[in-house]
Amino acid sequence: MSLKKYNKTNFHKHTFCEFVEVDATAILTIDWQYKSKSGSSYCFTDEGVYRSSNHWGRAANCRWRLISEIKNPNQKERVGYAKWTDFYPNNETENFFYVEVNFETKEVTFQHKNNPKYDGKAVLRNAAETAKVIRQIKEILESDAWAKYLDYDDLEVLRKEIITDYLTTNKKFIELKKRFF
Repeated sequence: MSLKKYNKTNFHKHTFCEFVEVDATAILTIDWQYKSKSGSSYCFTDEGVYRSSNHWGRAANCRWRLISEIKNPNQKERVGYAKWTDFYPNNETENFFYVEVNFETKEVTFQHKNNPKYDGKAVLRNAAETAKVIRQIKEILESDAWAKYLDYDDLEVLRKEIITDYLTTNKKFIELKKRFF
């Protein structure tokens, strides 16, 4: 399967991408070549694109994430860079996404199936299903009400087992819980 090639003429049309934050002071002399209606600025290179913006996440028909040390990158203007090879197709209906969980930090996010880190184990879902799974996993991580009537010895072990099953099967949460009644 050949992957679509992205460049400055098509990167903004139905794509998923993770930009890596760069120090804005290191690129003070950058030539911003395009400014969008929403105020984001872009500089194109042969290898990729710089984006300066105060909004990340959903951008029109795209899902663009900023990888940053700052927890909420939407508070002020931030600059990110992505290579053209970091852009992947995005739409609401195809099963492009899988969910990742960091059990130590209790963070849940989604990734694209074309990401080189994808190991093929996590179930691929469309955007709406992925959002539902993320909400459910956050509830499992942040609350213990869901485990009230279950039989278990260690809640953290149970959390990890149920979440891991949830990520790798198409079973509903209620089905995953049944074996612990």
